[in-house]
Amino acid sequence: MRFIIAIAVVLAFVSCTNKAEIEINSVKITPVFMDSLSIRAIHPLDENRVWFAANKGKVGLIDGDTPKLAVIKYADSLLHFRSIAATTEAVFVLSIANPAVLYKIGFNGTEATNIEEVYNEIGPEVFYDSMKFWNDDEGIAVGDLIGDCLSVIVTRDGGNSWEKLPCEMLPKVEKGEVAFAASNSNIAIYGDNAWVATGGKKSRVMHTADRGKTWKVYDTPIASGKAMTGIFSIDFRDENNGIVIGGNWEQKSDNSKNKAITTNGGKSWKLIADGEEPGYKSSVKYIPGTAGQGIVAVGSPGISFSGDGGKSWKELSKEAFFAIEFVNDSVAFASGNNRIAKLLFK
Repeated sequence: MRFIIAIAVVLAFVSCTNKAEIEINSVKITPVFMDSLSIRAIHPLDENRVWFAANKGKVGLIDGDTPKLAVIKYADSLLHFRSIAATTEAVFVLSIANPAVLYKIGFNGTEATNIEEVYNEIGPEVFYDSMKFWNDDEGIAVGDLIGDCLSVIVTRDGGNSWEKLPCEMLPKVEKGEVAFAASNSNIAIYGDNAWVATGGKKSRVMHTADRGKTWKVYDTPIASGKAMTGIFSIDFRDENNGIVIGGNWEQKSDNSKNKAITTNGGKSWKLIADGEEPGYKSSVKYIPGTAGQGIVAVGSPGISFSGDGGKSWKELSKEAFFAIEFVNDSVAFASGNNRIAKLLFK
């Protein structure tokens, strides 16, 4: 059964100095899948279809009103998935914790054709957080600190095999610096670039401009120092302009030093709306086609919107979600506890 929450969104363009400011006044939320799951990783295909990966070993494709589901077991265990990514011919899901197991799911455009294990890593400190693809051949997944670097694995053959990058290739990180597995969005991809956001001991952004071959790391002003503070989500609209968001998961109302933007590809970051709403958020996305003016952020406290590139925000809904992914400038999917919903912007 579907339930309609809230009312239609009003979208208007208000002239400003150089760019069109976006105005959204409300949101229409239509749950399209409900189950007793924690769903932190989604990948939309179009306005009616969305892949997801969740806990209890469950992955699936929501195709309109039809959920096509599978339960993946590793030995006798039900894995907990928080990472998902896709190429033209396959979908990939990666589990957190020990063991980390990455599966390739063949997809013919309508149905899953086969499931195969393509990577496995065992160890007490193993914990993978997110995954993205640059193109149909090359992809990346990132996990927490082992030794003195984050765990980074890459594929160059369409996901058939994955290689872990040695720490010598990666920036050094401090003990307690982590990559949060909150929404499969602490990696952002644009062109040949990837940006990886961290939190905990330090809130920084790692950057590669050559699909993982070389790396640099940059400081941010986002709050850090505690286990659950830092950057939870990052998004870029082009190779220069990006946004990070997060905060303090243990004090979600804290809205200080939890939002920042860059205009130089991540080399430097400037706080925005500091000390103003919203507080903690776990996923942030630019609205396509709005020249970086329209931004939506979701988290357990609700849905917030900025129409001026992050300078000011307002709450659209108190409905809780972990992750949001846009299909186009008027449709997004969001996931959270026990559900996936379609968010319609008019």
